Amino acid sequence: MKLDVAVGCTPVLLLVAVALTRTGAAPVTRHLRALSDARGCHIAQFKSLSPKELQAFKTAKDTLEEALPLRDRRCGSRPFPRPWSLRRLQDWERPVALEAELALTLKVLGAVANRTLGDVLDRPLRTLSYLRSQLQACGPAAPTAGPRPWGRLQHWLHRLQVAPRKESPGCLEASVTFNLFRLLTRDLKCVASGHLCA
Repeated sequence: MKLDVAVGCTPVLLLVAVALTRTGAAPVTRHLRALSDARGCHIAQFKSLSPKELQAFKTAKDTLEEALPLRDRRCGSRPFPRPWSLRRLQDWERPVALEAELALTLKVLGAVANRTLGDVLDRPLRTLSYLRSQLQACGPAAPTAGPRPWGRLQHWLHRLQVAPRKESPGCLEASVTFNLFRLLTRDLKCVASGHLCA
């Protein structure tokens, strides 16, 4: 009887293997699955944004750069450290860093939009808010066992959290503006790629 079941399952397993091979699907780790299908999480779709979305961000960035006086761009520290690269973090740390990056970006650009540039920043702010909501829908991908690392991730998170208290609005606006395309084309793509980020 056990042999009959094993023989009966073999064609099904072969069919599944052929289907996975033809579709290009690969085995998914627990952490990547948390980023792709858990509770409506669809972050994997953001490996690249549409040209229309990128153009809206380019227009916003150009407008922000023109509106920001040179004297206001000075910072006491860098909210986004020079060696900032999500590839230097563990897989589960990357979404945490990206969410903190998005939170600061939304806070700073939201304040600018309320003051002067609402029409130019409306679409980018909606896109960034949607990206953040998708990240939050993915839930924590952190390992549940063992202590959480206090290394590079903790250092970066601390810098992003204290920046609004320590830096001038002009510094924050300049930092967020200059970081905008790295967030969209490198950091977001890295998190959307999961363990394939290289």
